[in-house]
Amino acid sequence: MFTKLNEISLGSISVGTLLQAILVFAVCLAVMKIVSRLFGNLIGKTKIEKTLKGFIVSSLKIALWCLTAVIVAESLGIPTTSLIAMFSVAGLALSLSIQGLMSNLFSGITILTTKPFVSGDYAELGGVSGTVVDINFFYTKLLTVDKKIIYVPNSDVTSSKIINYSREPIRRVDLEYRASYNADTETVKKALMTAVSYHNDKIKDTPAPSVVLKNFGESNITYSLRVYCNNADYWDVYYALNEAVRESFNKYNIEMSYNNVNVKIINKD
Repeated sequence: MFTKLNEISLGSISVGTLLQAILVFAVCLAVMKIVSRLFGNLIGKTKIEKTLKGFIVSSLKIALWCLTAVIVAESLGIPTTSLIAMFSVAGLALSLSIQGLMSNLFSGITILTTKPFVSGDYAELGGVSGTVVDINFFYTKLLTVDKKIIYVPNSDVTSSKIINYSREPIRRVDLEYRASYNADTETVKKALMTAVSYHNDKIKDTPAPSVVLKNFGESNITYSLRVYCNNADYWDVYYALNEAVRESFNKYNIEMSYNNVNVKIINKD
């Protein structure tokens, strides 16, 4: 039957060859569906991020379609060497034209694979701080404290330092206050620790709060106050301590000093 069909041609391709190519395509299509389903079920049992799973499955499908095209072309008698070369040139041209996107794509794969942060973490990425809302292949979506949505390109994320504030259950609050040289050091320390005592419900006992004299300025002395709290309480503690310190300084008659210049006028008369 195929011998008779081969005698009938449509241009340079015989009907028999065409039917054979259709049969090969049907078989390839069935194999593609089976392989895709099996691979999808297999990767679905892993702990890989959902977005990355979708990308891997899609990449597999594209590879299978390219392989199918080559097999069908060969069954039609089309030189596959030329076809593969054409795919290679097209792929090279495409990769050069979307170089920036490809950089973000591979950076996204790196982030999703290594997981330096996940959705819900509060982190500093590419110099921007906020809560991670979404991670995809091209950018990471952040929600800042003042409720702004910022999209950070993944290439910027991986090319700079990543600070994840949520990875540890507790976080240190660092605050600095300046007091006049007229204020006694021990009195300033006592005032700062008094401010801490106002919020013992959210401040951790271990590690214990600490106050140190940090440095001597031209017009004042800088004191550093450090306390630890749960990640969720960070901003509450930060702002509450600022208010409490002002109240405590007033209680102990401590002047919150600022830079100033004393000018002395000398009368030569």
